[in-house]
Amino acid sequence: MNKVTTALSTIALFFALGTGMTYAEEHASEALKHAQLASQHGKMGHADVLTQHAEAALEHAKASQQAHQARAKHMGEAVTHLNAAIEHGKKGHADVATKHMKQAIEHIKAGNK
Repeated sequence: MNKVTTALSTIALFFALGTGMTYAEEHASEALKHAQLASQHGKMGHADVLTQHAEAALEHAKASQQAHQARAKHMGEAVTHLNAAIEHGKKGHADVATKHMKQAIEHIKAGNK
């Protein structure tokens, strides 16, 4: 069973990377897959296999949750710097606005990882 799970996970990973799926979405998809497999095995009375898939689902769900939190934090920082850049740009402070734009870009990139 573990070989099948590994093969399915590998295929899902390549599919996710090929479709441009984000890190958080990839983990959410894996969490759902393992949760569904756990449920199916539970209905068949396979408590040990249910537990294995439930543990895998938990790990992926936690990873997805952390990625979403990190993305939200970075995008919040980007918004702060974008607002500051706009404010300074309207005052003609191109140098300060440019520094805020650099920071905003860094946070946007980090939030999209």
